[in-house]
This record gives sequence, C-alpha cells and structure tokens, in this order.
Amino acid sequence: QVQLVESGGGSVQAGGSLTLSCTVSGSFFAITSVGWYRRAPGRQRELVGILDRYGNPTYVDSVKDRFVISRDSAKKTSFLQMNNLKPEDTGVYYCHIEKSSIWGQGTQVTVSS
Repeated sequence: QVQLVESGGGSVQAGGSLTLSCTVSGSFFAITSVGWYRRAPGRQRELVGILDRYGNPTYVDSVKDRFVISRDSAKKTSFLQMNNLKPEDTGVYYCHIEKSSIWGQGTQVTVSS
C-alpha cells in the first residue's frame, strides 16, 4: 500500500523559511508528478505547485519566486522549500501524487506577523 508521509511543518515569523518533506512509503517505483496543496483556515484546498515527472516545476502566482519544489528520487522524497513566508501562507500543507487518490496526511504551517 502506497502512503505519503509528510514532515517539516511548524511555526515561523513572517519572512522566515520552512522546508516540508513528502516521502513515499510502500511499493512505488515510478517517477511521477507530485503536487503540493494547502488549505488555509476557512478556505478550500488550493494548489501551490507541481513538479512533473520530468522535473519541471510550476507554481501559482502567490508563491512564485518564494517557494521551490524539488525531489530526491533515490529517497522517493519531494520537498517544498518555502522562503519569505507571509501570514497568508498559513494553512495545512498536503502533498499529492497527481492523477491518483493518494494524499499525505497534511502538516501545519503557521506564519505570524
């Protein structure tokens, strides 16, 4: 059974940085597209960015130039590096194997002003 295990959330002040990790456990060998999403308080889950199977990232405008998605294929881990964090980045962050029903459990990120 494939699972995504996330880590790295926490609380930071505005302008700070955090790096989230998402590791695939179980039998999953394919390099695939992994998306990062977030759910802000009182809002629906929204896309943050995707790293496609070829290693090409795309980001929503609100995080462009601040967030970086990368991966370590050997460790089956995707990373979301978040810089210059803003209070509006607060929320629960999820990783997701695109075109599947597989989601991480979510990790809380709180940015204070």
